[in-house]
Amino acid sequence: MKNPDILFFFDGFPRALALYQALEDAVLAAFPDTEVRVQKTQVSFYCRRMFACASLPRKKMEGCGRDYLLVTLGLPERLDSPRVMLSTEPYPGRWTHHLVIGTVEEIDDELMAWAREAYNFAAAKR
Repeated sequence: MKNPDILFFFDGFPRALALYQALEDAVLAAFPDTEVRVQKTQVSFYCRRMFACASLPRKKMEGCGRDYLLVTLGLPERLDSPRVMLSTEPYPGRWTHHLVIGTVEEIDDELMAWAREAYNFAAAKR
């Protein structure tokens, strides 16, 4: 972990920190030029623009424990997957997808394929 602010961000959420670390490791392995920025409410991943972020739960969600991550991806089209908790289209042709990650195993090939699509989408924007 390169940024000590991440430890502060996840203070009190050790399991979520472990999930985040697995996510960061996967993202940086797939996209080595990614810049990680710790912000007030999320840790964001940037190429030219933000393509993904991880955040902590603001309130307990039904069916989820306390320690999980919300992973957000920006994509050019809506994902049709039961893994997607919420999708919105804030701008035409830009879909924001929120996924709940509760185990390291959920940081899998499918999630990383969506992350690659989000990375490519963000990199191609003007």
